[in-house]
Amino acid sequence: MSKKIAILGSGANGTVIGVDLVRAGLDVKLIDQWPAHVEALRAKGAVINMPDETITQEVDAYHLCDVATFTEDFDVVLMLFKAYDTPWAARLIEPYLAEDGILVGVQNGMTYDAMVDAVGVERAMACVIEVASELHEPGIIKRSSPPDGGSWFAIGSADPATQGREEDIAEIMRHAGEVEISDDILAAKWMKLVSNAMTLASTALVGLPIDEAVELPGMREVMLKAGAEALAAGEVRGHPVVPIFGLGPEDVANTNQLLETLHDKLMSFTRPNTLTTVLMDHQKDRMSETNDVNGAVVETLSAKGQGAPANAAIVEVTERIRRGEIEPKPENLDLVRELVAT
Repeated sequence: MSKKIAILGSGANGTVIGVDLVRAGLDVKLIDQWPAHVEALRAKGAVINMPDETITQEVDAYHLCDVATFTEDFDVVLMLFKAYDTPWAARLIEPYLAEDGILVGVQNGMTYDAMVDAVGVERAMACVIEVASELHEPGIIKRSSPPDGGSWFAIGSADPATQGREEDIAEIMRHAGEVEISDDILAAKWMKLVSNAMTLASTALVGLPIDEAVELPGMREVMLKAGAEALAAGEVRGHPVVPIFGLGPEDVANTNQLLETLHDKLMSFTRPNTLTTVLMDHQKDRMSETNDVNGAVVETLSAKGQGAPANAAIVEVTERIRRGEIEPKPENLDLVRELVAT
């Protein structure tokens, strides 16, 4: 009998992954909190616009309120909600996760502990995701990283309770992109956080696609400083430096060039005019994951009496945008640099 799979959080990335799994013949339910998107998926299927083709795929889509009507448990739930939604979303799905099921956090941020709190250590697994997609109109997604080029995942057990089950999840995720099995998935998650700390909110606050934002004078300096602080926070947390994005151990052995290597590798995945998830959050007037990424760096170092001025400045300017005090614009980079200098 095939595994019953749920995509919990079927926004841009959740929908494209769900479509990949459906096209592979898997039994998948897509669950999301945006009513118009769910209704569009039901009426017309998911439309995935990729660089070289457009796919329209019928999917089995559900509103959050429909979860209460489910009568069969899921073997695998792929969590793709924002990091800050993890505590409530994991508890929502826990009664519908099979006793031997697995909840996989296919997310940015360090969400593993929140999943464990909800479903238990024997039913939680972490995942690193690198997929570029955008959802602006219900049911229609722009995917810049097709499953056969640019989409990448790392799967791993953070506790012996789930060791040996990684390949089961990897087999599912390979339909959506390249997959590696990590021996230290929490370290890999933090390495992705380092990359995100450099790029997501910093480029979003200037209101430009990532490829244009990185060309602004002073942007690379801010990004690398934010990344250096994130690496220092990872050391405080006890996370070793591990390769991600398909890099090898030799690529991360020289820590003096590590941040540049991560930056360059990420940019190799990035197609022109790609918007970061934080910039899309700004455009939709909603909360971003900046506090779960840059804020986590600040919190970690502050607890040890250390500063994280670049990340703190990025968080502060992002909060001003969130409150409507300023708009995302290139001049915000000067504001960040001024805050770092003070």
